[in-house]
Amino acid sequence: MKKLDIKTIALNAIIAAAYAALTLVLTPISYGSIQMRISEIMVFFAFYNRKYIPGLVLGCFIANLTSPLGAWDICFGTFATLIAVICMWKVKNRYLGALLGGLVNGVIVGAELTIVFKELPFYLNALYVFIGEFAVLVIGAFVFSVIEKNSTVMKVLDDQKVTA
Repeated sequence: MKKLDIKTIALNAIIAAAYAALTLVLTPISYGSIQMRISEIMVFFAFYNRKYIPGLVLGCFIANLTSPLGAWDICFGTFATLIAVICMWKVKNRYLGALLGGLVNGVIVGAELTIVFKELPFYLNALYVFIGEFAVLVIGAFVFSVIEKNSTVMKVLDDQKVTA
Protein backbone atom coordinates (compact mmCIF):
# COMPACT_ATOMS: atom_id res chain seq x y z
CA MET A 1 0.00 0.00 0.00
CA LYS A 2 1.29 3.41 -0.95
CA LYS A 3 1.93 5.97 1.75
CA LEU A 4 -0.24 9.08 1.60
CA ASP A 5 1.75 12.13 0.66
CA ILE A 6 1.06 15.79 1.35
CA LYS A 7 0.21 16.49 -2.30
CA THR A 8 -2.51 13.81 -2.32
CA ILE A 9 -3.97 15.03 0.96
CA ALA A 10 -3.95 18.64 -0.27
CA LEU A 11 -5.55 17.74 -3.61
CA ASN A 12 -8.27 15.75 -1.83
CA ALA A 13 -8.93 18.70 0.49
CA ILE A 14 -9.22 21.03 -2.52
CA ILE A 15 -11.53 18.60 -4.32
CA ALA A 16 -13.73 18.19 -1.22
CA ALA A 17 -13.95 21.95 -0.69
CA ALA A 18 -14.70 22.64 -4.35
CA TYR A 19 -17.36 19.92 -4.54
CA ALA A 20 -19.09 21.13 -1.37
CA ALA A 21 -18.86 24.81 -2.32
CA LEU A 22 -20.20 24.26 -5.83
CA THR A 23 -23.09 22.19 -4.49
CA LEU A 24 -23.96 24.79 -1.87
CA VAL A 25 -23.69 27.75 -4.24
CA LEU A 26 -26.12 25.98 -6.57
CA THR A 27 -28.43 24.72 -3.79
CA PRO A 28 -31.69 25.30 -5.72
CA ILE A 29 -30.68 22.73 -8.35
CA SER A 30 -28.50 20.50 -6.14
CA TYR A 31 -31.18 18.87 -4.00
CA GLY A 32 -34.66 17.44 -4.45
CA SER A 33 -36.54 15.21 -6.86
CA ILE A 34 -35.31 17.03 -9.94
CA GLN A 35 -31.69 17.89 -9.42
CA MET A 36 -28.65 18.72 -11.47
CA ARG A 37 -25.74 18.67 -9.07
CA ILE A 38 -23.11 20.37 -11.23
CA SER A 39 -20.40 19.39 -8.73
CA GLU A 40 -20.91 15.77 -9.85
CA ILE A 41 -18.82 16.61 -12.92
CA MET A 42 -15.89 16.30 -10.53
CA VAL A 43 -16.44 12.54 -10.11
CA PHE A 44 -14.40 12.19 -13.29
CA PHE A 45 -11.30 12.81 -11.16
CA ALA A 46 -11.84 9.22 -9.98
CA PHE A 47 -11.80 8.06 -13.62
CA TYR A 48 -8.18 9.17 -13.83
CA ASN A 49 -6.97 8.15 -10.40
CA ARG A 50 -8.55 6.42 -7.42
CA LYS A 51 -6.56 8.57 -5.00
CA TYR A 52 -9.17 11.32 -5.53
CA ILE A 53 -12.06 9.17 -4.29
CA PRO A 54 -11.74 10.28 -0.63
CA GLY A 55 -11.94 13.97 -1.59
CA LEU A 56 -15.01 13.40 -3.76
CA VAL A 57 -16.81 11.41 -1.06
CA LEU A 58 -15.85 13.91 1.65
CA GLY A 59 -17.05 16.80 -0.52
CA CYS A 60 -20.38 15.07 -1.04
CA PHE A 61 -20.67 14.37 2.68
CA ILE A 62 -20.01 18.03 3.54
CA ALA A 63 -22.50 19.23 0.92
CA ASN A 64 -25.12 16.81 2.22
CA LEU A 65 -24.80 18.20 5.75
CA THR A 66 -27.09 21.03 4.62
CA SER A 67 -29.41 18.88 2.50
CA PRO A 68 -33.14 19.25 3.10
CA LEU A 69 -33.18 15.44 3.38
CA GLY A 70 -30.96 15.61 6.46
CA ALA A 71 -29.41 12.40 7.74
CA TRP A 72 -30.91 10.42 4.86
CA ASP A 73 -28.85 12.36 2.31
CA ILE A 74 -25.78 12.39 4.51
CA CYS A 75 -25.86 8.57 4.57
CA PHE A 76 -27.43 7.46 1.31
CA GLY A 77 -26.46 10.38 -0.95
CA THR A 78 -22.85 10.08 0.16
CA PHE A 79 -23.00 6.28 -0.29
CA ALA A 80 -24.33 6.79 -3.82
CA THR A 81 -21.38 9.03 -4.63
CA LEU A 82 -18.97 6.46 -3.18
CA ILE A 83 -20.40 3.71 -5.40
CA ALA A 84 -20.48 6.05 -8.43
CA VAL A 85 -16.82 7.07 -8.06
CA ILE A 86 -15.75 3.46 -7.61
CA CYS A 87 -17.61 2.62 -10.84
CA MET A 88 -15.99 5.63 -12.50
CA TRP A 89 -12.54 4.41 -11.46
CA LYS A 90 -13.16 0.81 -12.59
CA VAL A 91 -14.50 1.43 -16.10
CA LYS A 92 -12.36 2.26 -19.08
CA ASN A 93 -14.88 4.39 -20.94
CA ARG A 94 -15.95 7.75 -19.53
CA TYR A 95 -19.39 7.60 -21.18
CA LEU A 96 -20.05 4.19 -19.66
CA GLY A 97 -18.91 5.72 -16.36
CA ALA A 98 -21.46 8.50 -16.86
CA LEU A 99 -24.19 5.93 -17.45
CA LEU A 100 -23.20 3.91 -14.38
CA GLY A 101 -23.02 7.05 -12.23
CA GLY A 102 -26.49 8.05 -13.41
CA LEU A 103 -27.89 4.60 -12.69
CA VAL A 104 -26.32 4.34 -9.23
CA ASN A 105 -27.56 7.77 -8.19
CA GLY A 106 -30.95 7.20 -9.80
CA VAL A 107 -31.54 4.03 -7.82
CA ILE A 108 -30.07 5.06 -4.45
CA VAL A 109 -31.15 8.71 -4.35
CA GLY A 110 -34.46 7.82 -6.04
CA ALA A 111 -35.15 5.33 -3.22
CA GLU A 112 -34.13 7.91 -0.65
CA LEU A 113 -36.51 10.52 -2.09
CA THR A 114 -39.34 7.99 -2.21
CA ILE A 115 -38.83 7.03 1.44
CA VAL A 116 -38.47 10.60 2.72
CA PHE A 117 -40.97 12.57 0.65
CA LYS A 118 -43.50 9.87 -0.25
CA GLU A 119 -44.78 12.16 -3.03
CA LEU A 120 -43.78 10.22 -6.14
CA PRO A 121 -43.37 6.53 -6.83
CA PHE A 122 -39.86 5.12 -6.80
CA TYR A 123 -39.61 4.70 -10.57
CA LEU A 124 -40.34 8.41 -11.15
CA ASN A 125 -37.89 9.57 -8.49
CA ALA A 126 -35.24 7.20 -9.87
CA LEU A 127 -35.91 8.37 -13.42
CA TYR A 128 -35.74 12.08 -12.52
CA VAL A 129 -32.52 11.67 -10.55
CA PHE A 130 -31.03 9.51 -13.31
CA ILE A 131 -31.83 12.07 -16.00
CA GLY A 132 -30.31 14.96 -14.05
CA GLU A 133 -27.24 13.00 -13.02
CA PHE A 134 -26.67 11.46 -16.44
CA ALA A 135 -26.99 14.85 -18.14
CA VAL A 136 -24.41 16.38 -15.80
CA LEU A 137 -22.07 13.42 -16.22
CA VAL A 138 -22.28 13.46 -20.02
CA ILE A 139 -21.34 17.13 -19.89
CA GLY A 140 -18.52 16.15 -17.52
CA ALA A 141 -17.33 13.44 -19.89
CA PHE A 142 -17.11 16.01 -22.66
CA VAL A 143 -15.39 18.59 -20.40
CA PHE A 144 -12.80 16.04 -19.32
CA SER A 145 -12.19 14.96 -22.92
CA VAL A 146 -11.20 18.58 -23.56
CA ILE A 147 -9.15 18.80 -20.34
CA GLU A 148 -7.18 15.72 -21.42
CA LYS A 149 -5.59 17.85 -24.12
CA ASN A 150 -3.85 19.95 -21.45
CA SER A 151 -0.66 18.09 -20.55
CA THR A 152 -0.07 20.16 -17.41
CA VAL A 153 -3.45 19.23 -15.95
CA MET A 154 -2.99 15.60 -16.92
CA LYS A 155 0.35 15.49 -15.09
CA VAL A 156 -1.47 16.61 -11.93
CA LEU A 157 -4.17 13.99 -12.44
CA ASP A 158 -1.53 11.29 -13.01
CA ASP A 159 -2.79 10.35 -16.44
CA GLN A 160 -2.95 6.57 -16.02
CA LYS A 161 -6.21 5.64 -17.69
CA VAL A 162 -7.38 7.76 -20.57
CA THR A 163 -9.67 6.29 -23.21
CA ALA A 164 -12.88 7.40 -24.84
